[in-house]
Amino acid sequence: MSRAHNLLILPLFLVAACGSPEAAPPPPPAATPWIVSPADARAALAAGATLLDARPADAYAAGHVTGARQVDWQRFAAEGPQQGDLHPDDAHLAAVLAGLGVRADRPVRVVGDPVHGWGEDGRLVWTLRTLGHPDAALVDGGHPALVAAGAPLSTADAGPIPPGSFTIHRDPRWSITTPALQTLLAKPGAATILDAREPREYAGETPYGEARGGHLPGAKPLHFQALIGPTGLKPRAELLALLQAQGATPDRPVVVYCTGGVRSAWLVAVLHDLGFRDARNYAPSMWAWSQGAPADFPLE
Repeated sequence: MSRAHNLLILPLFLVAACGSPEAAPPPPPAATPWIVSPADARAALAAGATLLDARPADAYAAGHVTGARQVDWQRFAAEGPQQGDLHPDDAHLAAVLAGLGVRADRPVRVVGDPVHGWGEDGRLVWTLRTLGHPDAALVDGGHPALVAAGAPLSTADAGPIPPGSFTIHRDPRWSITTPALQTLLAKPGAATILDAREPREYAGETPYGEARGGHLPGAKPLHFQALIGPTGLKPRAELLALLQAQGATPDRPVVVYCTGGVRSAWLVAVLHDLGFRDARNYAPSMWAWSQGAPADFPLE
């Protein structure tokens, strides 16, 4: 299914970069899609693209596309209260990417399990884009769709992986920091805030370890799986209608959060692929926000 690529314009609100302050930003990446069809993914793989499998290790062991490398999103994550955010050490992140064979000059395609997963494929795509990769995309429909499109299956280990070569240049355009989000919330109506969690979480339940329940002031509920049909993403017109019903349109800034920045990262990937000009993931999400003092980190 063809979708509009993200438009490259200046950000509509300012945020601080999440990397080290001395790291120079890279040139704007090419307008490559954040989501590709299974057929397009097969063509890219045939041309040498790297395939990452974001599903759990047991699912990978039971059967994966030949040549896919399994990786957990947590390998790129920080520790402690900021566990939803990206790891602060670029050297650590570069080593993980090198071990997966990721190269800046080679496209990366990521598969997950859209029906039973948590959007881990979108989290990996968001991670790669945020670290400066210009051509990382998730496969619409995930692993099952890629297999249905004829990709060969294997239960064997991927074998030795030639080390990758990737210099990290953190790109702040896809993220928002905690101080920037606090500033944004002090300006009601400045952006649409989407809560990608389950309705029960939005209503105040804390099934996944938040210190306090509730949702960010003014946030609109949109569980990420509401955008997924039986075999992949719902049609473009239906996606836009679901988003518009919550006040999210391509011409205004959107911030998305969840519990630990995974489901929200997946939704940000969808937004950019739909042509949203300024869509950002609040990666620390509720794990971090709910631990702050209520006066400075309010919840409704």
